[in-house]
Amino acid sequence: MIAELRAALGDTGVVTDPEVTASYERDMMPLAPYGSPLAVVLPRTVEEVQAVVRACARARVPIVPRGAGSGLSGAANAVDGCVVLVTTKMNAILEIDPDDRLAVVEPGVVNLDLRAAVEKHGLFYPPDPSSYDWCTIGGNLSTNAGGLCCVKYGVTTDSVLGLEVVLADGEVLRTGRRTVKGVAGYDLTKLFVGSEGTLGVITKATLALRPLPQAPATLVAAFSTTAAAGAAVSRVVREGIVPSLMEIMDRSSIEAVERYLRTELGAGPGCAALLICQSDAGAEAGRRELAAIEQVCASSGADLVHSTDDVSEGRDLLTARRAVLPALEVYGAWLTDDVCVPRTRIAELIGGCERISAEVGLRIAVVGHAGDGNMHPTIVYDAASEDEFARARRAFDEILALGLSLGGTVTGEHGVGKIKREWLAREIGPVGLRVHREIKNALDPHHLFNPGSMFDAR
Repeated sequence: MIAELRAALGDTGVVTDPEVTASYERDMMPLAPYGSPLAVVLPRTVEEVQAVVRACARARVPIVPRGAGSGLSGAANAVDGCVVLVTTKMNAILEIDPDDRLAVVEPGVVNLDLRAAVEKHGLFYPPDPSSYDWCTIGGNLSTNAGGLCCVKYGVTTDSVLGLEVVLADGEVLRTGRRTVKGVAGYDLTKLFVGSEGTLGVITKATLALRPLPQAPATLVAAFSTTAAAGAAVSRVVREGIVPSLMEIMDRSSIEAVERYLRTELGAGPGCAALLICQSDAGAEAGRRELAAIEQVCASSGADLVHSTDDVSEGRDLLTARRAVLPALEVYGAWLTDDVCVPRTRIAELIGGCERISAEVGLRIAVVGHAGDGNMHPTIVYDAASEDEFARARRAFDEILALGLSLGGTVTGEHGVGKIKREWLAREIGPVGLRVHREIKNALDPHHLFNPGSMFDAR
């Protein structure tokens, strides 16, 4: 099979040196299991992907599709003896159509590169995961990634018009359309978005673009209790205000960022939660939108509310929000969870994380997308301590259980991968799990695509 792969991709397209393939074994999730691949392949065309899939099918060798490896669920982790199919060399932006407002791209295109390319045409690609400067569109599609702008623009699937996918038999399936509307047949596009490489290999995507938003105005509000911050979020939603961004940081996150950036966020020593909101609706409309949010925050008990239309100041506040994870590295290794709860229960989740932190004796910092309830509690631990690692794993699971108990879901944007399989089963129940397995069996009867990810297919 290796000889067949080399014949199809050339020597540079097939890597078998264990010292090199080891760097493709896992993503950024330290809890997820991983194995040692037989080979790593780096195809450049859909035909080469087809050749890889067919060769592996004949040899009954598993395939694990992989993008840049920025994932946080173990979805791209190798299994022993597999072929890791890396799509980063398929990195062409094939088309930008300003009139129909769409782009056609290969899976290896970096998210930020696409955003920069379409911006030159006065257009905007909304999904913006925190790793947007190095994660790839293929990985975003496979996990249905989100980001800071989800409150207004939705997750990745909301920007996907169609896909090209290599199936388990090596055939190419083309789904979706280039039109604004289209309801012919099953929505196969949405089936593959978020499937984490378990049903096929995405080799091309047609993406919907939006007009480039106006320069955003920014608001920051500090609260002495998380309950007051939660009440403000609920009222913003209830009153129908839809900012382009609404983020929340808890006390632990604020302290870590201020220390890391050596600056003050203006929250003050008694701040328990910080809301950061933006409006890209334009000068006048944006001011009205932020004025309404400012009034809500003040009446909900905010100790400080500050708004600005200075783009640089707003960018600095967003930099602080995006700096939470590197800021926490000062204290040790980190483990980021991903739960989504009803927006009315954000404060309860943060409070529950404080309780779990006290019980396990580890720092837990909560930051997240308040506009859609998607929270990212991050557990800090000593990677050299088996005891602390075990306590971090316990906290990770207890946070997932808390999220479900609050009417939430075990993942809002990172995916299930190999770390939340049992939690997916709990959430969707036996009938939902049976339907998942039946779809998997129909499209991948030999279970060669990313085995062990999302759920046990057998």
